[in-house]
Amino acid sequence: MAHLTKDNEALTNRVKRISGQVDAIDRALASSASCASILHLVAATRGAINGLMEEIIDAYLREHVAGPDLSDTARAEGADELLAAIRRYAK
Repeated sequence: MAHLTKDNEALTNRVKRISGQVDAIDRALASSASCASILHLVAATRGAINGLMEEIIDAYLREHVAGPDLSDTARAEGADELLAAIRRYAK
């Protein structure tokens, strides 16, 4: 399977923002911030990761499952790989 091709720069920038959010959680823990503040930071980070996952799933689905030039075998392989990734993510 080919690598993700959908605007990798935008996805990379998104990952950098998520990294900044994780750093903020680390700083909040180190400074003994309130539990509520830390929970808000974690929830925001989780939302950002979920959004990233949605974008990657969308790009993968369009390229490796719904691509017009794919054979039936390639579509089945793409669908199986996507389902495996979603199952791992959902655990």
